[in-house]
Amino acid sequence: MRELMGIINLEHERDVLSELTYYRCGAAVPFAGRYRLIDFVMSNMMHAGIEDIALFVRRKYRSLMDHLGEGRPWDMHRKRGGLFILPPDWNDETDVSAGELRHIYNNLDFFERGAAKFIVHSGSQHISTVDLNEVYEYHLEQGADVTLVYTRVNAPREEHRSCARLEVDEDGMVTDIHYEHKHDAVYMEMFVMEKSRFLEMADHCIAHGGNNFFRDAIMQNRHKLNIAGYQYLGYHAVINSLESYYRTSMNLLNPKAYNSLFRKQAVHTKIKYEVPAKYLNSADVSNALVANGCQIDGEVKNSILFRGVQVKRGASIHNSIIMQKCVIGENVRLENVILDKDVIISRDHKLQGDFRKPFVIAKDISI
Repeated sequence: MRELMGIINLEHERDVLSELTYYRCGAAVPFAGRYRLIDFVMSNMMHAGIEDIALFVRRKYRSLMDHLGEGRPWDMHRKRGGLFILPPDWNDETDVSAGELRHIYNNLDFFERGAAKFIVHSGSQHISTVDLNEVYEYHLEQGADVTLVYTRVNAPREEHRSCARLEVDEDGMVTDIHYEHKHDAVYMEMFVMEKSRFLEMADHCIAHGGNNFFRDAIMQNRHKLNIAGYQYLGYHAVINSLESYYRTSMNLLNPKAYNSLFRKQAVHTKIKYEVPAKYLNSADVSNALVANGCQIDGEVKNSILFRGVQVKRGASIHNSIIMQKCVIGENVRLENVILDKDVIISRDHKLQGDFRKPFVIAKDISI
């Protein structure tokens, strides 16, 4: 949709996934056997027909840049517009902006060149299949200054504690914004706003020492703005800790959860051509996600295997996540474990974590 341009803002997302974010930002963390967390918001924007996307990054973004490339899997490889990965480039000595507002100030040319009149602003930690066209149409119908996307959570978990909550009246308008943990209307860190109003409010925040658009422009002015709340009813998960990452991943082994996330609309990712998984004579696999290129000659139960994993004879993997090109040696026992990519576990080792706190090994380690 030419009326919308996308902003994916990673400035405020900290590297909180333990060993999985030693060498990459959270948005680049592998997920569900073949994806990265960034793929979900990218795919949502692609399905909405958005032709211009700016990605605000600051730390550990090499892996993310390698994954996204020129944006071809999301139809962002364009002669005009497309995907813009915008790392810090702040050389203006007169610049008084701070925090995420500094990205806006130093990339005004992105907004000025784009023909779209509205922006959709999002992070990467909320996994969903939200229809952004519906959000945009709802925004226009409500005549709002800004529309915040939220979902209702029946049983708030620890990962929801840092999420803002919305009070929404029967007309769909937001009457309050707060952080009361027991409240069920969780803000999904996604909003739609007219571009000119967005830039005007960002400029005002910068002039008054602000550094966070949602807090300083929207939340602090909630009684002055006409704020609509769009309720999203589909699959939703927040991944902002190692525990939430592990629990969300394991939940996808439930066919109902998996279909809720992946059957509504396609989730696009970087294409890698590999042979199908190969199951040898001793393979025993049940309730598992197994990606292409794997070779299995052991037992895999209730686990997720990314591309190119080798499981040797006699090995046993239970309730674990094994990332790309790991090698699991003969007679190895793994339970409640997360292995980052290119880990090698030699024969006869046993590693065991807890389902509430899995044992994690960072990438490129041999044991």
